[in-house]
Amino acid sequence: MSSRNPLAGLNGANAQTAQYFYERSFEWRKHMKRRIPALLAVLLTVTVSFGGLASANAKDATQLNDLEIAHVAYTAGVIDIRYAHLAMALSQNEDVRKFAETMLRDHTAVNVQALALVKKLNITPQDNDVSRELVKNSNALVAELRTLDGAAFDKRYAGNELGYHRFVNGALEKIFIPNARNSDLKALLKAGLKVFKVHQKHAEMMAKAVN
Repeated sequence: MSSRNPLAGLNGANAQTAQYFYERSFEWRKHMKRRIPALLAVLLTVTVSFGGLASANAKDATQLNDLEIAHVAYTAGVIDIRYAHLAMALSQNEDVRKFAETMLRDHTAVNVQALALVKKLNITPQDNDVSRELVKNSNALVAELRTLDGAAFDKRYAGNELGYHRFVNGALEKIFIPNARNSDLKALLKAGLKVFKVHQKHAEMMAKAVN
């Protein structure tokens, strides 16, 4: 497996914390070795067009442990923060900008809680193929979004946010939360899901407003 930093493409306010997660990645396996059942293979059969998972290896999915689940969840938040920064920079639409501001606030808050849990447990979330695939596809989407402006940007951003939240919420509810072994991690994921379901409803309204 490559030693290249898979979060190198992430910029903005969360770059430092993303780098922190990567730098300690080689310490993770000695803390928690719990394996997730084969249900996680479902996650890797999903193909999405909104900058999330495009493809990966089902074998890798079945081997995710709690630390890897934590890394995927954190990475998904960092990615949406990145999309929000882009929307704030490129959109003039009031609905889009309000939504992006909410994403910046809420996902940053959830990730701060995740960092607090990491320190409490004295562990480090573990990089994995799922996280790398998320980052890879988000980089492609960001490159696409940067070529758009006006209504075209707003529609693409809104459509992606709706699809992204549907996907992430489904993965949390049906896969990660049921299979997380650590009680603190499970509680954090449940709290995040409540927030992200509200985001999904807001994304639905935003998508209708820009179409």
